[in-house]
Amino acid sequence: MRLMATGDTDVTQSQESSLQSEKSTRSEELRLLSEESRMTSTEPVVSWESELTSIQHSLKFVLKLKEEFICPICRGVVLNPQQNSCGHIYCFHCLQALLERSSPSSSVCPVDRAVITPAEVFQDNCCKREISSLEVYCTNAPACSAVLTLNHLQEHLRSCQYEQLQCNNPGCRALLQRRYLQEHLNSTCPQRREPCPHCRQLLQFSFIPDHVQSFCPEVEVDCPNGCSQKISRHELLEHRDSCPEVHTDCSYKKFGCSVQGTRGNVRLHEDAAVNHHMLLVLRSSTHLEQQVEVLQEEALLRQRDIHTDSLLLAGLQNRMKPVLQQSSSHEHIISTAQRTLSRQEDVVSSTQLDVQQVSRGLGPRLKELEQLRKSLDAVMEEVSAAEALTEHLGTLEEKLKRHSGLLDVHASQFSLNKQHLQELEVMSYDGKLIWKIEDFRKRREDEAKGQAPCLSSVPFHAGRCGYKMALKAYLNGDGEGRGTHLSLYVVLMPGDFDALLRWPFRQTVSLSVLDQSGAGDHRSLSFRPDPTTKGFQQPAADSVSNVAVGFPCFIPLSMLETPQNSVYVRDDTLFVKVKVDMAGLEQL
Repeated sequence: MRLMATGDTDVTQSQESSLQSEKSTRSEELRLLSEESRMTSTEPVVSWESELTSIQHSLKFVLKLKEEFICPICRGVVLNPQQNSCGHIYCFHCLQALLERSSPSSSVCPVDRAVITPAEVFQDNCCKREISSLEVYCTNAPACSAVLTLNHLQEHLRSCQYEQLQCNNPGCRALLQRRYLQEHLNSTCPQRREPCPHCRQLLQFSFIPDHVQSFCPEVEVDCPNGCSQKISRHELLEHRDSCPEVHTDCSYKKFGCSVQGTRGNVRLHEDAAVNHHMLLVLRSSTHLEQQVEVLQEEALLRQRDIHTDSLLLAGLQNRMKPVLQQSSSHEHIISTAQRTLSRQEDVVSSTQLDVQQVSRGLGPRLKELEQLRKSLDAVMEEVSAAEALTEHLGTLEEKLKRHSGLLDVHASQFSLNKQHLQELEVMSYDGKLIWKIEDFRKRREDEAKGQAPCLSSVPFHAGRCGYKMALKAYLNGDGEGRGTHLSLYVVLMPGDFDALLRWPFRQTVSLSVLDQSGAGDHRSLSFRPDPTTKGFQQPAADSVSNVAVGFPCFIPLSMLETPQNSVYVRDDTLFVKVKVDMAGLEQL
């Protein structure tokens, strides 16, 4: 039941105020009807009745269906019967749809035009038992002759050998009865995978002929050069080195033979032209001998040049002898200069003794000067150390800023990874999610103050590759339920497989607040999507989510905080459950 959607609206403020009272009255009546139906029903929200909705009008009963068991709204067998004060019964989903699209005064029984008041509608369990025990033929009749009670039909169809099923091999869209499906999958489906008969590689059956014809490395093919041999495709390169039909040159090409042809013909040529090849080799040898003679002549000329250079060297050595004698005389002069220098050093030593005597007289002043010099050196060292420390501090500050930035980046990434890990830990792919909301009272108080207007659950999926969804909760209420009720909504989010899914979203969605007392007195409401509503169309890839849809007045806050026979908030924790009807969804 689609009651309210959060988000943008085209209704102006004045129109909203004029319709507010009527909407509030209507919403309360629908809520009472939905709650009363669940309080009197002993079955879960998703039952065999909801699974039969799609084939409700094609059922064939063994005995003619009584008029009282035919829904006056959809004219099919009544599923989950609801009785009005006028005595007529309707399907639960038909009655919900009628109340949704009608104003409070125009919701009338199609049979006697009596006004339908949600507060007076109740579930007819007696009629429910009679309808569930009606005998019906299998929908695959006459091929299948099974006769079952209505409440066991869906269970039978899950194993009926005459049920039409689609082949699940990728690319195959064949529809077959269940009894023929296995043989089709294993033997006749053109999209099945089988090993290549040559290389044993697993391939799609329809691709095997092309693989054998063009790619299989183990298939023997004709030599591309025209020889009579058959060679495995992966040995073609190796075969080329020995193929007799490959074009090549005569092995005596370097001696001057210009014959070319296939490898076989060249070998015959080599065997037949031995004399010619010997002449070519002899001619080449004669040419080499001539070259050797030329080289020998060049070597003799080089030897003559070396002899001439030796004579020149002997002449230079004779010229060097007078120079060596002059060097000896120069060494004598240097020795005399060294003795003179030694005498001068003695004079310098005596002068230094005189200077030392003078220094003794100036001793106290020199000590003071030395102390001042040492103090000045110490001050200079301290200044240098201070400058080095200042430079080091500047370097450390730059490193600290850089490390602080890196630490902020790591902290942000760690937070994202932690959030992603938490989502993966509770990720659901079966269309169900139980959401644990802790610190209930504090979060409600914060929401009442306007600090946290909405809570969102982690995403969950209706199937491994199905619709991506999430829950939204207003602990202090939203819209007409603000301050008085808990508001719960479901929102469709962009998913990785949206392009493969069927749109708009049509699956029945059930929301529940779970009883923690152990009595199982859970509070549940469900709705079936309206295909014309934007909130159930395919979400845009660049958006966060669609418009949220659900119940602004799901359950009064007074019932949560002061329960009688049930406990919905324990240890300041609330549990909310969502369940998507997976019937009819094709698993990708």
